[in-house]
Amino acid sequence: MNRRRLVPWGDQLAFSLVAAVSLAAILMLTWPLVTVLVHGIPALSLDFLLDAPSDAGRSGGIGPILVSTLAIVGLSLLLALPMAFATAVILTEVLPADAFIARVMRSSLDILAGVPSVVFGLFGLSLFCRQLGLGYSIAAGGATLACMVLPTLTRSLVSALHAIGAQHRMAGSALGLSRATVLWFVTLPVALPGIAAAIILALTRALAETALLLFTSGYSDRMPESVMDSGRSISVHIYELSTNVPGGIGNAYGSALALLLLLAGLGLTLHMGTHWTLRRLTGRPAALDRKSR
Repeated sequence: MNRRRLVPWGDQLAFSLVAAVSLAAILMLTWPLVTVLVHGIPALSLDFLLDAPSDAGRSGGIGPILVSTLAIVGLSLLLALPMAFATAVILTEVLPADAFIARVMRSSLDILAGVPSVVFGLFGLSLFCRQLGLGYSIAAGGATLACMVLPTLTRSLVSALHAIGAQHRMAGSALGLSRATVLWFVTLPVALPGIAAAIILALTRALAETALLLFTSGYSDRMPESVMDSGRSISVHIYELSTNVPGGIGNAYGSALALLLLLAGLGLTLHMGTHWTLRRLTGRPAALDRKSR
C-alpha cells in the first residue's frame, strides 16, 4: 500500500524562506545589470568607444579613457603579479605552515587586504606622486593600484597552490626531481585554473577602483603619450559624469556598460588562454585535476 509522504510544515517553511531569500539575492544582482543595459545601450557605439570626450564628457566618446584604463590596470598587474607569486611560493613551498614568519605574513596580508582604498590613495599620493616625483600620472596610479591588489592577489594565489594535493609533490620527490622542477612542471600546471581565477579577481578590483585613482592618476581625458602623463580611468570618468557634469548621465551609463564589456572580455580572454595552455601542457582539453567521465 503506497502512502503519501507528508513534508513537515517546518521543512516547508524553511524551504520557502530559503527560496525567497535566493530569489531576492538574484533580483538584487540582476537589477543593476538590467539598469545599466537599458540606459547604456543607446549611448554605446563604435564611435563612442573610439572618439575622445568633448564638452566635459557630455558628448564624444571614451577612447582615451579606455587607453588610460588599460595602461593603469596593466601596469598594476605587471608590478603586483611577480611579487604576489613569489610570496605565494614562499608561503606554500618554502616555509612550514606553522612557522612564525609564515603566520606573520598571512596575518599581514589579511590586514592589508582589508585596508580601505582611500588609505592606499593617500599613501600613493605621498610616496609616488610627491616624494618620488611621479606627479598625477598613469605610473603613479598603476604603482598605487599594485599595492592595493597585492594582498588580495597573494592570498588567492596561496589558496590556489594550497589546493594542490600533496601527492603531486610527493610523486615528484619520489622521482628525484628538485623542488623547483616539481613547482614549474607539476604544481603550476595543476594550479593554473586557480591562478587564472586569482588574476581575474585582482583585475576586477583594479578596474572598479575609483577613490585610489582620484588621488594618483589625475583627471586628464586626453590621449596619454606615456605612463608619465595624467590619465583618467573609466571608473573615475563615470564618477565625474554622474556627479559633477550636468547632463552627463547618458554617457555615464554608456561608460558603465563599456566597463562591464571590458571586464567580461578580459575575463573571457584569460579563461580561454588558460584552457589553451592546459591543452598544450596536458594534450587534452580538460584540466589535470578533472576526472574522466
